[in-house]
Amino acid sequence: MSTPRRALVIIDAQQEYFEGLLPIQYPNRDESVARIAAAMDAAASADVPVVVVKHAMPEGAPIFVPGTATFPLHPELDKRSDKVAHELSKIYASIFADTDLEQWLRERNIDTITLVGYMTNNCVIGSAAAAEPLGFKVEVLSDATGAIDLVNAAGSAPAKQVHETIMALLNSNWAAVTTTDGWIEAVSSNTALEGDNLIESAARGRNA
Repeated sequence: MSTPRRALVIIDAQQEYFEGLLPIQYPNRDESVARIAAAMDAAASADVPVVVVKHAMPEGAPIFVPGTATFPLHPELDKRSDKVAHELSKIYASIFADTDLEQWLRERNIDTITLVGYMTNNCVIGSAAAAEPLGFKVEVLSDATGAIDLVNAAGSAPAKQVHETIMALLNSNWAAVTTTDGWIEAVSSNTALEGDNLIESAARGRNA
């Protein structure tokens, strides 16, 4: 197993998910942002570059408008701005779509991205899926991400179900899912994390 060259990518950890129209429901948002902060600190100590991504919408949009009170990073993360190596804005769920992130990572020979932030059910899963054809390995920290309750014409699901289902889905194919503490241990020992695979996950599902 090769030694990973990681970057920690913080996705949209903005006040919109705490004080705005999209409050994170599971895991507890205050606890999850504390885990993001712990990952930032560990990354800085291990010389793992930290990337901050913010979602930006045009003037008049109901959410994520630059200059509004809910656009900035959560204060617990903003005060760690000295640990950030690169910052960018995006307009799509994927952190790669119409951004310079892929180029920035390749210039630094980074092959593994660790995703934290929000939301599990949109930008985290979208970014993990987008990384696959680009050849980047993906890690997702289950306690440093978060989901919202969903209700629409197709059905409904509480945030806990949404989050836990997507973590299982990601770990079955697109990512290695672990906790922040598990990731910090892997970073400290400079070892890779391994996810499961779809065939074995399906076999366990049949036998459950």
